[in-house]
Amino acid sequence: MRINGRSLGIAAYLVMLFLPIYWLLNMSFKTNGEIVSSLSFWPHRPTLANYGHIFHDPAWYLGFVHSLSYVLLNTVISVTIALPAAYAFSRFRFLGDKHLFFWLLSNLMAPPAVYAMPFFNFYYSIGLFDTVWAVALAHCLFNVPLAVWILEGFISGVPREIDETAALDGYSFPRFFVKIFLPLIGNGIGVAAFFCFMFSWVEQLLATTLTTVNAKPIAAVMSRVYSAAGMDWGLLAAAGVLTMIPGAIVIWFVRNHIAKGFALGRV
Repeated sequence: MRINGRSLGIAAYLVMLFLPIYWLLNMSFKTNGEIVSSLSFWPHRPTLANYGHIFHDPAWYLGFVHSLSYVLLNTVISVTIALPAAYAFSRFRFLGDKHLFFWLLSNLMAPPAVYAMPFFNFYYSIGLFDTVWAVALAHCLFNVPLAVWILEGFISGVPREIDETAALDGYSFPRFFVKIFLPLIGNGIGVAAFFCFMFSWVEQLLATTLTTVNAKPIAAVMSRVYSAAGMDWGLLAAAGVLTMIPGAIVIWFVRNHIAKGFALGRV
């Protein structure tokens, strides 16, 4: 079989792409002593102690629960708010619509650190500090504009005649929107939900600033893995492997929507 340069290039790219993931998985089955003592491409004495520690320590597994809770809440809230907003931007013209649309997108341009202290002060004063709702609502600042931008592209691709035909057939707007319109932009909703989930899952600054104990995310737990002996690399590697699983599951379920969304929508 003849191997050309293109095949070698693709193979090298795939190796470089999956090498960090393999190395993380490899470290997760090693003891800390084996990790720091020598370089090995597979564990010589595989152990599940790192995963066992995570599943038996409430601080660790509750960190995953808290992270998943505020990420799912944020995804539902962001997409729910973005749907009518995107429909309004696509179907209607009103005073300042383009300026408002640009202002929404401008929220994505500022780093989260800019909003950390205002959110901290506001949520602490109203009693939302250190709750999953605090992080979920804070992440709406950049996820709602993103979802509006994505969904507006999909909605603009649906002919206006469908709205008019449904009105002539006697459909009320809520019934038309749920029964007819939402299925037509199902791919866009899947793409928007995917990006909202991912952006909220990987964001760390706001999540750690707005929580302390009761809603501490997994990122905050991972950043505090220190002991007198130094960093516990095996435990961190096991936690890193587990944090990739929710994203992989989401990608699996919305893979068809993502593929069609990249081909048809504004992504």
